[in-house]
Amino acid sequence: MKIVRLILIFLFAAMMLLGAFNHLYAPETYAAFIPEFVPESFANVLSAIVEGLIGIALIVPKYRKWGGFGFFVLMIAFLPIHIWDLLKNTPAIGSKMAAMIRLGIQFLLIAGGWWIYKATPKAN
Repeated sequence: MKIVRLILIFLFAAMMLLGAFNHLYAPETYAAFIPEFVPESFANVLSAIVEGLIGIALIVPKYRKWGGFGFFVLMIAFLPIHIWDLLKNTPAIGSKMAAMIRLGIQFLLIAGGWWIYKATPKAN
């Protein structure tokens, strides 16, 4: 199980670091997911910072446990966005089916973050 956890840790870290980069490199990618009442540039910069920090924390063994917790919390924070997208007439992700699949994946990501947090021993 340790190897599965390590694979998941580095997969999630890569997702976070690539996502952080993409929020700054191609912020228009996320425009349709950002609610109108949130300034788009603020959302992208904040997301890039948070995702970058979580990605780094997942890589560094001393902070890995907290990286897993941060990932878990971030995935919960993004959950309303994916529910909102599913409820729109035309989801930003494409189709209603894609939005439903994405919502299901979100729950798996939440569980994965929690598992990393709980299964990772505290670093000294």
